[in-house]
Amino acid sequence: MNRINKKLQENKKLLSIYFTAGYPNLNDTVSIIQDLEKSGVDMIEIGLPFSDPLADGPTIQASSTKALKNGMTTEVLFDQIKDIRKTVSIPLIIMGYFNPVLQYGVEAFCKKCQDIGIDGLILPDLPVDVYAEEYKATFEKYSLINVFLITPQTSYERIHYIDSVSNGFIYMVSSASTTGGQAGFGDAQTSYFKRIAEMNLNNPQIVGFGISNNETFKQATTHAKGAIIGSAFIKHLTHNNFGTISDFTRMILNNE
Repeated sequence: MNRINKKLQENKKLLSIYFTAGYPNLNDTVSIIQDLEKSGVDMIEIGLPFSDPLADGPTIQASSTKALKNGMTTEVLFDQIKDIRKTVSIPLIIMGYFNPVLQYGVEAFCKKCQDIGIDGLILPDLPVDVYAEEYKATFEKYSLINVFLITPQTSYERIHYIDSVSNGFIYMVSSASTTGGQAGFGDAQTSYFKRIAEMNLNNPQIVGFGISNNETFKQATTHAKGAIIGSAFIKHLTHNNFGTISDFTRMILNNE
């Protein structure tokens, strides 16, 4: 069974952390992954930086720009994490845009992910219809879970279709804004979380966008399986040293 599916079966609310590979420094990638696992994180999303990150807010955009300037590429990332499974056991997901995957070659990319021990991909600009028709078989051949995003504007019909072609979790975007642009959830977002939970989908939902502390983590996971934190962690990396990664996760999970 895929590590993501195993993790989703655990009787707890899951914390997934996103960070940009190659940020703050090119060779920080492996140590950040290792420190995140040691600090109690359940899943990690490794951001593959891209020059035109449409869905990302200013914090993640800035980290991507810096990582690219540092020399991060698809090949460099694969080389950095080629032995990651010798030290890390939690699910690892590569999140990025479809263009670099296409340039690398979809099958070659998927095979490389399987060889290294990557469990899934999140490619926000890969339409679910195109995935289902052209790439689903390839992803499944290499035991990769592809994670799709929904927003408050996604129709019920579309959500059910996404659910039907998914085999891991659904990334539930908390609002229509870019990442890192809000502080806390209002009544509209809370009712959206509840509405999706009441659809009784086959795949659990994990909430992303807008989670930055224990309060928002609790709000996001009241009706969902887990929450994803990106911008707040990138800010933490920007302003603190790596020894405080455990301080960050304790703050999220225990309100310390």
